[in-house]
Amino acid sequence: MNHKNIEIKARCADAAFIRAYLQEKQARFIGIDEQTDTYFNVSEGRLKLRQGPIENALIWYNRENKAGPKLSEVQLFPVPANSEILKQQLSSSIGIKVVVKKKRAIYFIGNVKFHIDEVEGLGSFVEIEAIDADGSLGLEKINEQCHYFLQQFQLSEADLLTHSYSDLLLNAS
Repeated sequence: MNHKNIEIKARCADAAFIRAYLQEKQARFIGIDEQTDTYFNVSEGRLKLRQGPIENALIWYNRENKAGPKLSEVQLFPVPANSEILKQQLSSSIGIKVVVKKKRAIYFIGNVKFHIDEVEGLGSFVEIEAIDADGSLGLEKINEQCHYFLQQFQLSEADLLTHSYSDLLLNAS
């Protein structure tokens, strides 16, 4: 599945506020996913194998490292829940770059996906992903959606991240 999304990643000092907002707006709660994202060495973009009780996929994506809303080109390939053989094959052939472990609460309002994350070694974060799964919404619309929720969550410029969790972990070591 190929799609484009606009996403925002930010530090989250008050996850309870965001959870309460999402519940008040009757966001669809998918569940809590304890995810392990294994990032592999690639020459362009990022390639990760996501493993968890809810989401399991091989994901390649490319996006700018900038604060605020950013465009991501995503190629997502669902994999079985127990994808250790795939992980071993990728590890042997191209090598592991970094492993990110997180506890993620997943919500949806329409086409907008929200993550409230606790990332090992990094802390608390919120992600807003406005997804245009089939190209029918357009980049302008999904960009507006991200800006709207950025304001609703009362996130400041200082909260916004430029890089992925994988980059933050690599830079912290």
